[in-house]
Amino acid sequence: MQKETKQFCHFCASPLGNNWVEGRMRQYCARCRKPIYENPVPAACVVLVDDRNRLLLVKRRVAPKPGMWCLPGGFVECGETPELAALRELQEETGLTGRINTLIGVTASPGTLYRSILLVGYLVTSFSGSATAGDDASDVNFFGSENLPDIAFESHQSFIRVYYSILTL
Repeated sequence: MQKETKQFCHFCASPLGNNWVEGRMRQYCARCRKPIYENPVPAACVVLVDDRNRLLLVKRRVAPKPGMWCLPGGFVECGETPELAALRELQEETGLTGRINTLIGVTASPGTLYRSILLVGYLVTSFSGSATAGDDASDVNFFGSENLPDIAFESHQSFIRVYYSILTL
């Protein structure tokens, strides 16, 4: 899927051009005399591990990458913090409620629908409920570090590596 370039100013609806602004070429509205900034879309996910150090993954039911495994997570909605978004997505996709232990990291990566996604990852080791696939997940399961399936997104792989290489010491 190709990301679309904005064609009209979101302030005045005039056609956009390009102009050298602040040291780089940017989309620009000649009528408003303003550059149109492209910002990453915020998302959050959780690395949830149980008392046997197994990682919870969800199998994607929807694009992008349906049928592949990933961490529970999704986009931050207006009016919520990344922490609340991560815990909301955990509950929606797995039926589990959790408590965040710590921040694992922040990364940006290209997306299929958006030019850039800013992803915040959190560690969760305290949780309750029964893991059940919900929302946009077709399956949910715990995996040991020795039998992890292929992970859909490099950013999720990165957070998993951080957990197993640094946080389990």
